[in-house]
Amino acid sequence: MSIIEIISGVVLILAAIAIVFLTLSQETKGKGLSGAIMGEGGMMEAGRTRAKDAKLAKATKIVGVVFFVVIIAVSILSVISMN
Repeated sequence: MSIIEIISGVVLILAAIAIVFLTLSQETKGKGLSGAIMGEGGMMEAGRTRAKDAKLAKATKIVGVVFFVVIIAVSILSVISMN
């Protein structure tokens, strides 16, 4: 195993953990049936929640792109090293 494979493996593991953490940190989009019947509560903090969720969504997209770029790079490097 080369040092590049080890580093890329560590980056993939960290990116996967970050994706899970960022996804679970986001607020759900809908409030379910009880929110539809009783109305939405907490309108005062809705702006802060949306801003926080927007930042989390952006970070999730960035980490997802890093994850896929590293996967593609590792795949290309493994094909090159086989030849």
